[in-house]
Amino acid sequence: MSCPTSTDIAGRIEDLYGAPLADLAAHAHGQPPGMLSALLGMHEALALAERSIDVYRDDLARLIQRERQIGPHEVSHLLDGTRRLAEAVGVREVQAKSVAAVLQSLARVPAPPAPLPPAPAPPLAASSPAHGR
Repeated sequence: MSCPTSTDIAGRIEDLYGAPLADLAAHAHGQPPGMLSALLGMHEALALAERSIDVYRDDLARLIQRERQIGPHEVSHLLDGTRRLAEAVGVREVQAKSVAAVLQSLARVPAPPAPLPPAPAPPLAASSPAHGR
């Protein structure tokens, strides 16, 4: 089973809180730390790892082009790029699994039911005629 992407996680956070991610981030900015800020931080770490994977993968692809000679200098760059790519993949996997587990444990709280309208006042008792005659 593949891990969710940052786009998947963003959608799940938006569904949970009922607002776009940008609005949630703006709201959380001035608030004390809480679950929302933790989820946003995990999402950002996941997105950064995904961007890093793309960069390192592209760098490696450039280094191993067919027409390019691979010498001692290039080998050190290949090894460094491979190590960095492996680290970014590891970070992505951990972040994706962690944030997915947290999101799975949370559920959106349904809105409280609308208050019932006040019950009509009971009818006034009919006054009985006086028996004083």
